Amino acid sequence: MSTKLFGTNGVRGVVNVELTPEMAIKLGASIGTFFGRGKNVIIGYDARTSGPMFAKAVTSGLMAAGCNVYTAGMASTPAIQFATKNHNMDGGIIISASHNPPEYNGIKVIWSDGIETSHEQEAEIESIYFENKIVYAAWDQLGSKTELPNINTEYKDAIKKHVNLQKIAAKHYHVVVDAANSVGGIALPLLLREIGCKVTTINANIDGTFPGRLPEPRPESLGDLSAVVKAVHADMGIAFDGDADRSIFCGEDGIIYWGDKTFAVVIKQYLLKNPGAKIVTPVSSSTLIKDTAEAYKGQLIWTKVGSVTVSQTMKAEGANLGGEENGGIFYRPHQAVRDGAMTCTLLLDIMAETGKSLAELVAEEPQYFIEKGKIELSNDKKEPLLKLIYEEVKHENVSTIDGVKIWFKDASAILIRPSGTEPVFRLYAEAKNQEKALKLVEDYTALLEKLLATI
Repeated sequence: MSTKLFGTNGVRGVVNVELTPEMAIKLGASIGTFFGRGKNVIIGYDARTSGPMFAKAVTSGLMAAGCNVYTAGMASTPAIQFATKNHNMDGGIIISASHNPPEYNGIKVIWSDGIETSHEQEAEIESIYFENKIVYAAWDQLGSKTELPNINTEYKDAIKKHVNLQKIAAKHYHVVVDAANSVGGIALPLLLREIGCKVTTINANIDGTFPGRLPEPRPESLGDLSAVVKAVHADMGIAFDGDADRSIFCGEDGIIYWGDKTFAVVIKQYLLKNPGAKIVTPVSSSTLIKDTAEAYKGQLIWTKVGSVTVSQTMKAEGANLGGEENGGIFYRPHQAVRDGAMTCTLLLDIMAETGKSLAELVAEEPQYFIEKGKIELSNDKKEPLLKLIYEEVKHENVSTIDGVKIWFKDASAILIRPSGTEPVFRLYAEAKNQEKALKLVEDYTALLEKLLATI
């Protein structure tokens, strides 16, 4: 039997195939044993059809291990993380598969500070699960179950404390929100209206089959957002992933930006006010992030890919700002986790302070074009393929912090790494022109397929 449950970001699998209610109950009891009898744990879920089912299964396991469970119901991942910290919980559990397709779900474990548990703590939970070290409570010491209402309102109000509300309100911004038929439509539209913005929503009805688009916000799936922003003459568009911790933006011209571009906007403004500050980002981020951090005298800290690693590194290094190319920004004065609604509000704050549009702010940056690709393969072939690709390219300027990243002399680069959540290898290429970035993805996809055929 495998002794590995957790991937890059929690436990994930296809509902009732790889992730079953029986497994969720056992995992809940293992997590309850990890936290300890009498501890208080919050639980919430996103819009997926299987969310309530898994929330009840995990709740049963937690209560069986003697934990007191506080049910938050449907909420975004950052709202549940904020509630964990805000209500002095011992931990939290989020039922979500983030950007994965609707047939998936997942279970993420949160520590008392709202940050995902470390990989070492995940290993402890796995040990309890696989070695049958669950400690069940006696019949008269079972955990309790209590509803915890209003966490979405508390979360929304907390974000307001970190921006200049008067300056934003004076601008009367118009924002289009693509909620991906999930929890991104719960807090942000109301928050934006309360701070003086006009809001237009698309894909805002809750529907766990994700009929509007798949929950991963990618430029090719955000045509509707772009079209609506232009049609209603909005100032900005935002698209969430399935659990609303990541956000992808477009300017008033409808052009969709990868997360690097908006993260660079935030870095610049943050470093102008906090020179010498530490910025944490994974190796998958663009050279643009390095350029911006260096230009404005920041200390850049590279990490492995994964929001858990970024958050834990921020905590260890005392850094207040982190970000990922996929649209995750971590603003520690609010909370050191990815937070799509906080990111949107920060960008509006920067626009109001500078008097510039989002398109103008992005146009000031060094321009890199980013293209992505992936190839599917079984999980058991990931490690052999990674070794083969390293042998092929080790003569280049290579980083192996996570996967293989090749830096070329013309400022282009490509990162090739196995996904921690899906049976795929991902490719992230960047260059000063789109044709070169596309060619890198094309060439290295062909090389990976050729090497995969030999395994």
